[in-house]
Amino acid sequence: VAKGVGSLGVALEAVTIPGAEEVNDRLAKTDEKGECMMEIGLGIHGEAGMRQCSLLSCDEIAKEMLKAIQDYGREVDSEVVPLYKAGNELLVLVNNLGGTSNFEMSLLARSLVSQLENEAGCKTTRVLVGSFMTSFDMQGASVSIMPLTGHVKYALPFIDMHTDAPAWATVDAWTSGVSRPSDTEIGEVPGVESTSDETGEMSLPPVLIDGFADVARTILAECCKALIAAEPELTKYDTIVGDGDCGITMERGAKEVNDRLESGKLRLDHPSLMFADLADAVSASMGGTSGVLLELMFRKASTSLQSTLGVGIVFADMAIAFRAGVEAVSFYGGAQEGSRTMLDALFPASLALLSGVGPAAAIQEAAEAARKGVDATAAMDLAEAGRSNYLSKEVLMGNPDPGALAIAVVFEAMAPVL
Repeated sequence: VAKGVGSLGVALEAVTIPGAEEVNDRLAKTDEKGECMMEIGLGIHGEAGMRQCSLLSCDEIAKEMLKAIQDYGREVDSEVVPLYKAGNELLVLVNNLGGTSNFEMSLLARSLVSQLENEAGCKTTRVLVGSFMTSFDMQGASVSIMPLTGHVKYALPFIDMHTDAPAWATVDAWTSGVSRPSDTEIGEVPGVESTSDETGEMSLPPVLIDGFADVARTILAECCKALIAAEPELTKYDTIVGDGDCGITMERGAKEVNDRLESGKLRLDHPSLMFADLADAVSASMGGTSGVLLELMFRKASTSLQSTLGVGIVFADMAIAFRAGVEAVSFYGGAQEGSRTMLDALFPASLALLSGVGPAAAIQEAAEAARKGVDATAAMDLAEAGRSNYLSKEVLMGNPDPGALAIAVVFEAMAPVL
């Protein structure tokens, strides 16, 4: 079996044995254009290969490897013949020499299999890709090819057999059908059913809230102003119970929203479009977990307002959409009310908005509920999620969650507007 296997390695960097006095830097030089060099045919221990060349593309590397293996061939009845020929079934093992990413390994495997099947006319019925024999952190890969002919076929059950060996990757076996299962492209996830009309414009329910655009503009401006002013306080508490960047992150998001508001980039004529634009602004400006979760909240609120049970969107629909956004934060973030996160302000505030009273009273109640949620976090001696979940109760007690505080700041800025 071993005599019927052809192998070759390539690398961008030779390995240095730990403890060696000299670094193996023979691939540290560049070509005449100043580009990196690579080596073809080097050994697993860093032995010099057949030749060095400028860096090649993935397809070019695969072509060089297959040509060298074919040219070397194998011995059959005292005669050297090519390792494989058209019509042969092959086993191809692509081995990570230690420092190559899974992404690059997959690309190389795809190039090798594609050329073996489309150009050499073979059928690669077994493919293995993984770190089977590494050379510390050598940036390279090797390929071993074995034609599944003659007595070798009797070894197939052992090759396909399941093993608990941690480094032995599962073999990709192609035993039936006209095409390899792993070569079938995964289709795109179907999108949400279009709500556009024949002109391509999104068909949204009408807004029945008087002066919505003007009120939204004022509220957003006040919320941005309040968040920017609250940066020192948010940073203070996040330095104690988090990683210290909550205030800066919220300030950055507020400034981005305000800039888009002043430049007319926020579509305020419809709440669904407004929430979608707010999600874009948050995504573009806010990093960290809070930025991701707030983006999810706004996007869920946006999609929720693309339809309504009534003839148009009223305040109750806005409240329901906001609640849906809060539940999305909980679902994807994995926290609940009582986990000592921004949800301790978001959940009670969203519940207050659903109380059925008028908009002004509902937002006032939401602001009060959010503030009570903030105060509750200061009395919690355990955080079940977020950056605070490893801190002691001595650190947590008396210090509110900065994310929840930011939510309260926003609602308290909204209340006077209405």
